[in-house]
Amino acid sequence: MNELGKSTLKKYENYLKLKNYSDRTIECYSWAVSIFLKTQAKSFLHLSSDDFSNFISSYNFSSYQQQNQFISALKILYLHILNKKFVKVNFTRPKKEKKLPQIIESEFLKEKINQIINLKHKSIISLCYSVGLRVSEVISLKIEDIDSKRMIINIKNSKGRKDRIVPLSPNILNLLRNYYQEFKPREYLFNGQNSLQYSSESCNQLVKKHIDTKYHFHLLRHSCFTHLIESGVDCRIIQKIAGHSNIKTTEIYMQVSTNVLNKVPLPI
Repeated sequence: MNELGKSTLKKYENYLKLKNYSDRTIECYSWAVSIFLKTQAKSFLHLSSDDFSNFISSYNFSSYQQQNQFISALKILYLHILNKKFVKVNFTRPKKEKKLPQIIESEFLKEKINQIINLKHKSIISLCYSVGLRVSEVISLKIEDIDSKRMIINIKNSKGRKDRIVPLSPNILNLLRNYYQEFKPREYLFNGQNSLQYSSESCNQLVKKHIDTKYHFHLLRHSCFTHLIESGVDCRIIQKIAGHSNIKTTEIYMQVSTNVLNKVPLPI
């Protein structure tokens, strides 16, 4: 990328920061824009609507999510950085895939967690499964966010820049206390080997190491909410714990709950 392209990307990043986008979103959108700029032979000052349209229609996106991410990123570049007055590009988002979330069987998961010897690894996986935390929420937790008096966990500045509180189970509290005594973390609840924060990549590796190589960290969240539904917890309560804005997002877990399906009075 030439110097003009680099300055454009810097201007783009500054715009996202000014609009208070999350660090993760800035990183993802900036990467998408850098890919776009690298494919263009001409100066960004001379980019036309056709250049945007041709890229969107011809780029080999790896998934619906990536295509949607690129469209969001390029739309900002087109309208707010290049200051195009008329929208001549089709920024219509692709039709969303309606895939059911994969989950891990409850007894299998609990058995695997009980076998973990390393207290840090066990605490991270157990805490996530307990209340269905996102990986970004786990690694962003600070020691002060664990409120043992009120038995709650404060989740701050999560997805959509939202705060929420989730319940803290006595079992998780005891586990975290034992972990704290052994590892003595500083500021953040889970420190990395050479940093104050544990990484999302390391969290994913924990699941592959201790649960199964075919699973990833986010499945702990899916499994938590599905198992809560199977235990009879009201969907609206799960919505609050999950931090879902729309109840329909939470209700999808009812579709993968075997307890719910098994109660259906089939005709034969």
